[in-house]
Amino acid sequence: MSFTNIPLEEKLGALDELRKVKEQFAARGWFPGTSGNLSIRVGEFSTDTFHFAVTSSGKDKSVHTPEDFLFVDQQGRPCEATSLKPSAETLIHAEIYRLTGCGAIFHVHTIYNNIISEGYGDKGAIPAQGIELIKGLGIWEENARIEIPVVPNYAEIPRIAELIPAALNPDIPGIVLRNHGIYAWGANAFEAKRHLESFEFIFEHIYRSLALRQ
Repeated sequence: MSFTNIPLEEKLGALDELRKVKEQFAARGWFPGTSGNLSIRVGEFSTDTFHFAVTSSGKDKSVHTPEDFLFVDQQGRPCEATSLKPSAETLIHAEIYRLTGCGAIFHVHTIYNNIISEGYGDKGAIPAQGIELIKGLGIWEENARIEIPVVPNYAEIPRIAELIPAALNPDIPGIVLRNHGIYAWGANAFEAKRHLESFEFIFEHIYRSLALRQ
C-alpha cells in the first residue's frame, strides 16, 4: 500500500495516539532535553514497504505543536513535502519494524535504564529474574528469568541499526542502547506502552536491589 492510499482517519488516529503517549511520558520526565522518540506504524506491512509516524527532531516534548510528528517510509525518508526532520534515530525504528512487524515503538532516556545498561553493557544483556513486572512483557513463567539485550551506543546511527538484527531477541520486546535508553515495542501503542513501563520498573528494581546489597 502506498502512503497516499492509507486512510486519513488512520493517519490522524496515529498522530492522536502519539500525542497522548508523548504527554504522559513527558509528565514522568522521560524526555529530558529533547531526548527520546516515539513512532506508530500505519497502513499495511511488508518487510520491503511500510510507513510510520515518528517524532520530529529537536522538539520539546513537554509541549504540543503542529510540528511534533511526520510520516516516513521504511528507509526513514519523509513521505510528504516538509521542512521537518525525523528523529535522528528513525533508522533504528525502521529496522525494528522490519524485523518484528510491530505496530509501535517507544524510546526514552531515564536514569535507571542508563545506569543499568552501563553496568551490564560489557555482558551484552541485562539479566532479570523473579520480578513481578516481567509478566508485563507477556512472560508468565513462575520465577521467570530474562535477559534484555544491550547494544553499544555509537554517534553514527547506521552503525547501531546494523547491530539490531543480531541482538534482537524475539521473546523480549525491547532493546537497550548502552548508557543511552531503551526501545520498547508492541503490536499497538497500548502494548508498547505496557512493555516500556514494565522495562522501566525492572530497571529500577534491579538498581535498588543492587544498592541495598552494598
